[in-house]
Amino acid sequence: MFALTLLAPSVEAGAACGGVRTAYPPKKEGRRYAPPLAIGDSVMLGAVPQVARAGLEVNTRGCRQMSEGLRVIRARRRSGFLPSRVVIALGANWTISPREIRAALRAVGKRRLLVLVTPRESGGGESGDAWAMRRAARRFPKRVRLLDWVRFSRGKGGWFAGDGLHLSASGARAYARLLHRATRFSPPARRRGAARG
Repeated sequence: MFALTLLAPSVEAGAACGGVRTAYPPKKEGRRYAPPLAIGDSVMLGAVPQVARAGLEVNTRGCRQMSEGLRVIRARRRSGFLPSRVVIALGANWTISPREIRAALRAVGKRRLLVLVTPRESGGGESGDAWAMRRAARRFPKRVRLLDWVRFSRGKGGWFAGDGLHLSASGARAYARLLHRATRFSPPARRRGAARG
């Protein structure tokens, strides 16, 4: 009985987070690569149609942590449907460690680009997540690109709800503009004779 009581809050919290929402960009003739896959949390939930219109495939869920994001990447790769550019827009619901970023690099493989979106914290600040992402982008410049949402949105209070984290209508448009940059990034150049990843 005691064990069931301890388990109940986490089960209820998980149910309150809702299911996965997906959206796809409009078809575009002459695309060189498949649209980037954007993996997000409750922040992206507030901009699903805007991010899809900006040219990205959206896969988002409230309360999502990096561990779940890694499972999404691995499942898509196993199925053969992981595009050459993968956008990670997580961090609102827990921390993202350098170890998890390295795990994401292994999961996407050497022929794909990992795009990291720095997360704001409640109240609008930044944490070690943003630092870890910036460091990864400096350390792996051919395999990681950075979209610095923390810096891009600094001083833009009107883009957010009262928590400084979730998006207003103008914030959703701005968030989509930033993520649109991922559509212009090229994946790492394939070396001759490199093993398929």
